Amino acid sequence: MADLADLFPGFESRTIATEEGNVFCRIGGSGKPLVLLHGFPQTHVMWHRIAPALAEDHTVIAMDLRGYGWSSAPAGSPDHETYSKRAMGRDVLRVIDELGFTRAAMVGHDRGARVGYRLALDHPGRIERLAILDIIPTLAMWERMDAKRAMQVYHWSFLAQAAPMPERLIGQAPVEWLEHTLASWTATKDLTAFDKRALRHYRAFFNEPSRIHATCEDYRAGATLDSEADAADRAAGRVISCPTLILWGEAGIPAAGASPLDVWRDFAPEAQGEAIASGHFLAEENPQATLAALRRFLA
Repeated sequence: MADLADLFPGFESRTIATEEGNVFCRIGGSGKPLVLLHGFPQTHVMWHRIAPALAEDHTVIAMDLRGYGWSSAPAGSPDHETYSKRAMGRDVLRVIDELGFTRAAMVGHDRGARVGYRLALDHPGRIERLAILDIIPTLAMWERMDAKRAMQVYHWSFLAQAAPMPERLIGQAPVEWLEHTLASWTATKDLTAFDKRALRHYRAFFNEPSRIHATCEDYRAGATLDSEADAADRAAGRVISCPTLILWGEAGIPAAGASPLDVWRDFAPEAQGEAIASGHFLAEENPQATLAALRRFLA
């Protein structure tokens, strides 16, 4: 950790104990709390280009999800509950509680967005506003998994295969697999969008067997418990009640199918949103437009 650049100057580093270990956070600014949740295969560092500006108006809390970055990486459970979005959401609530807040706004990208919308459905009183970056609901992803989508997001079924096959295969060349994955989801299909210092953080995180296992468990939960939770909410008619913003990259993952806003209507019928000139990684590929959209929403 000491040889990696600090991309959040002036932010506090904090480790908070949870039911399954510790959660690492960078905390900066003042005002109403705003939790930033990263996606796969990254860490809290993905917010480094917009977090300082958001901290001008908010207490920004950039977390590493369990199993990612510098947070604890517990072994997965047979039922995959340890890495369900519901379990990850409990970590977020624990952090908010520890910092003395009752409610918080939340911005999530990729897997972090899945934690965010699960929290908004499970604990509507705790989430004040929710911004979701470049995803559609987990259940919708599986239900709409045609040949084109399967080629685009092959990792969904690959990482969800039974342990330890995916872990062993990725473990033969983890950094190469990470870099291929990052590049393939950008608009330019290369690594030019990423700060080289941030890439060193991502490589350090992913080049470790327990964390490769954690990310696989994340996707195993997505194929089972997370989808089941979505199905139960849809059947019961439960929807997200807080103001919700959907942002997606013009060349991102959801853009390849139906309008992301239309897909979200089952779970967030009042959501608003827009496309950003970007691939999957909005906050790094086009931080200016992403920040502007978030500021309008959070104001």
